[in-house]
Amino acid sequence: MDRLRVIPTFRHGREQLYVCLPDGRNIAWYDPGAARVNLLGEDHEDDVLRALRPFVTGPVTVGPPPVPTPAELARLTLHPDDDLAPNRPGEALLVALDRDPGPPRRLRPDPRRRALAAEQAVGDALDHLDGAGWHALHSVPLPGGSRIHHLLIGPGGLYALHTLYARKQRVTVADPLVTVGRRETNPLLRRLRADAARAAHALTAEVRPGLTLVEPAALSVPTAPREVHVLTDTDVPALARQGGVLKPADVEALHAMARDRNTWTRA
Repeated sequence: MDRLRVIPTFRHGREQLYVCLPDGRNIAWYDPGAARVNLLGEDHEDDVLRALRPFVTGPVTVGPPPVPTPAELARLTLHPDDDLAPNRPGEALLVALDRDPGPPRRLRPDPRRRALAAEQAVGDALDHLDGAGWHALHSVPLPGGSRIHHLLIGPGGLYALHTLYARKQRVTVADPLVTVGRRETNPLLRRLRADAARAAHALTAEVRPGLTLVEPAALSVPTAPREVHVLTDTDVPALARQGGVLKPADVEALHAMARDRNTWTRA
């Protein structure tokens, strides 16, 4: 069969290649990260492997999809409206800007667009940690209209990360105050701790608050703040090196719980 199509997809930092029949039905998919070709039927195994030959490097496992874990089954039962996993970085800001883009001409740039650029930069970096066993959820809603910019779940634990645009500005963090350039000083760390505590209550697990600064000209932290992890956007990949807190099964179970919108109604 020479008419099989191979369609690459890239989501949450992981590439997968789907093999489709001419009518669009999927009959297999190749997961390069797991070095596995998952067949939905044995009838087309030779044709599937022939179609994937240009994309496969090294040995691969070929067979039916693995039996889903309890966490994966829980995700499969989620209604699409309740699943937070498809949220894009800055999802809440994207929706707000779509509803109210603001006047076409402004004396000053819309601060929402700067905030969006910051969340997208950090969110993209977090999504690329997926291959290292981490999962990132974006724009996690909390009751009362607040939200967690990014929730990171992985071997090193859980982090509720707040993103702050600071391009070419000096930032001073003096617990609980954060000063960015000439802007008014803000007791932001109090809010970060409160949001992390709400997330911990909802997930019944420890959640560490984090402040991620995007492109600061300089960062001054005279004394390390209590509990809050302060980092810049360039430090995000280093989070993948942290481990020893959660087992893979625990990571998957917490991710399945966190992606369910209904979990957060009790935060």
